[in-house]
Amino acid sequence: MKRLFLIIIGMICLVSAQAQLADPVHVYTQLKETGNQEADIIFTLKIDNGWHVYSTNLGNGGPISATFNTVKIQGATLVGKLKAKGKELSKFDHLFDQQVRYFEHTATFVQKIRFTQANYSIDCYLEYGACNDEMCMPPSSANFKTSGKATIVDNANKEEQTQKSIDNASTLSDQSTAKDDSIAIDSTANTSAATDTAAVAGNALWTPITQELQSFDNTTPDDSLLYIFLAGLLGGFLALLTPCVWPIIPMTVSFFLKRNKERTKAIREALTYALSIIIIYVALGLLVTALFGANALNALSTNAWFNIFFALLLIVFAASFFGAFELTLPSSWSTKIDEKADQLSMRKSFFTAHLSIFLMAFTLVLVSFSCTGPIIGFLLVAVSTQGNILGPTLGMLGFSIGLAIPFGVFALFPSLLKSVPKSGGWMTTIKVVLGFIELAFAMKFLSVADLAYGWRLLDREVFLSIWIALFALLGAYLMGWLHFSGHGPVDKSEGTPIPQFFLGLISFAFTIYMIPGLWGAPLKAISAFAPPMFTQDFNMQSGKTVEAVYKDYEQGMEAARAQGKPVIIDFTGFGCVNCRKMEAAVWSDANVAKRLTDDYILISLYVDDKTPLARPIEVNDGKRMRTLRTVGDKWSFLQASKFGANTQPFYVLLTPDGHALAPSRSYNEDVKQYTDWLDNGLSRFRAE
Repeated sequence: MKRLFLIIIGMICLVSAQAQLADPVHVYTQLKETGNQEADIIFTLKIDNGWHVYSTNLGNGGPISATFNTVKIQGATLVGKLKAKGKELSKFDHLFDQQVRYFEHTATFVQKIRFTQANYSIDCYLEYGACNDEMCMPPSSANFKTSGKATIVDNANKEEQTQKSIDNASTLSDQSTAKDDSIAIDSTANTSAATDTAAVAGNALWTPITQELQSFDNTTPDDSLLYIFLAGLLGGFLALLTPCVWPIIPMTVSFFLKRNKERTKAIREALTYALSIIIIYVALGLLVTALFGANALNALSTNAWFNIFFALLLIVFAASFFGAFELTLPSSWSTKIDEKADQLSMRKSFFTAHLSIFLMAFTLVLVSFSCTGPIIGFLLVAVSTQGNILGPTLGMLGFSIGLAIPFGVFALFPSLLKSVPKSGGWMTTIKVVLGFIELAFAMKFLSVADLAYGWRLLDREVFLSIWIALFALLGAYLMGWLHFSGHGPVDKSEGTPIPQFFLGLISFAFTIYMIPGLWGAPLKAISAFAPPMFTQDFNMQSGKTVEAVYKDYEQGMEAARAQGKPVIIDFTGFGCVNCRKMEAAVWSDANVAKRLTDDYILISLYVDDKTPLARPIEVNDGKRMRTLRTVGDKWSFLQASKFGANTQPFYVLLTPDGHALAPSRSYNEDVKQYTDWLDNGLSRFRAE
């Protein structure tokens, strides 16, 4: 048993490390001659699950369109425009207020050319934008460079085509620069990204600080590993009170009463039972993460159809708890396992004895799953944004420990069953309360799907109206004013129990707290659950979003040195949907806005800014040579080389000389966490 536990811990350690740089699109290029002196330059994109790449010609003000760009072309000329092929999807994006087109899984972009000379030389690249439901990549480019000998050009057209090629090269002269005039930058983990180059200021501001960021606990309080473990532990204790788990207590006691009464052996078997419960649940967390992958689990948590399915599942469980029907697993499953456990327990073999205990623990998991399933599922979805296997595993570890401790005690002291209250009216009350809570969480999952598809069915005021109604009805139930027919007749002579009265009072107070949110109050206590503020049609709050004064890195850092203030770098994009969500939902908060404007120098760097640089910069990004042609390219390279990240939104707190003050942050609409993060960075800056 110990060996199995050590193997699981080893698996966690082996797979927990994960780089922060995302690489969701894999590009394959080729030149394919089609006859008639023509050929196709083909870019084939393989797109990771959960990501999508935008199509061509989406217009201004929208996301990043796929475009074909030439650096140098000789012996050939372009024919027509870039064409997109594949299963193109389309939807109306309310944030951009326009129809957008995009590809999932795979896409092909084709640019047709015509050869004008027998010998040709082509240097070009495809630029595209990729996003998922939580973040966007900066404008990415796939380079294609080739030269060779083409099919002989028809002499009658040769002179005319050659002249077209010259004219085309002249048109593109502003985009091309001789290699000798480029600036080489070696961006490795051990050297500065700005060595001896005027283009990037050649100073410590460009020195990589990835290790500094990693030295912090690079998680916010809500996502910290300790928080995840404690949340799982609380879920395990809560599961003990569910109606599906409660009947397992007498089954456990009955099983261990049949066994040896020797105290040492009883302690060993009780520990084995508790450890078996822990191993089964942790293995479940590892299995789910291994099957889908940590990143895929994150993508799954933001997938619209998955959220709809999970919301419907919670609604079904809620209806069951309200008494509409009974949800149970086939009795034959648990009965057969229980019988097998009893048979094995009668044998004297050490192995068979412990196997019987493991089967008893497995029976507990099976029988209780109809109640623990929603708790486990919500836990796995909630922690999947950790991006690695530690989050789901620690969550399941906490859950299993919370559930295993009391059952281990009952296995050790079977006589304690006498002190356990019998199931009755209090159990029905717990079921109904859980039903209301599951309905509330179902609205959260439906809200995620609603935002993903832009249906605007669950805007913030609609969501709050439903929650207000749910918690008002919960208060009415706890006060004894509301009853469900599926629970039989109610004895009104006993009155409302005192604990139940206080719970009802809390529910009514929470209902009143949410009402101002219908007019735009931020409601920080539920900001992580309610839809973002920009979905609310009627908002009496000012809702003024902060706008950065500085959009240049060096200028902003110079201002910070002059004013003696810390810096917040906002890596964003004109086409970044989630950047706008953060600005609308978080930066509009009065406390956040005050800190950003008064306490920090805010620098917003747009990674899709198309403004050309004074001259292209050729860099080595650690994998290949690439050319920085625009301001957006420069900021994208800064983010990757200095901070080891390449998705937006991405926020970093720095000293005026470019050192980290706190862990980085990305997309998370929790206002309190963002405020605490700013306060922690400010406190550390003042202490230096």
